[in-house]
Amino acid sequence: MHAKSNTRNHIINFVNYVENQFNTTIKIICTDNGMEFSMKNYFLSKGIVHQTTCVETLEQNSIV
Repeated sequence: MHAKSNTRNHIINFVNYVENQFNTTIKIICTDNGMEFSMKNYFLSKGIVHQTTCVETLEQNSIV
């Protein structure tokens, strides 16, 4: 991925890929608190629970 702005397209493509190729749905996506993951309406429309890591926690820095 060349830029963070590509994140939304990659997530949408990945969710579609999983649904089509594996005939299943994604239930939970865990990300850091980056703005590139603010896709609340999309996650709600797919029934995906969006969990975020705790802010200012060294153990969870850069976990996606």
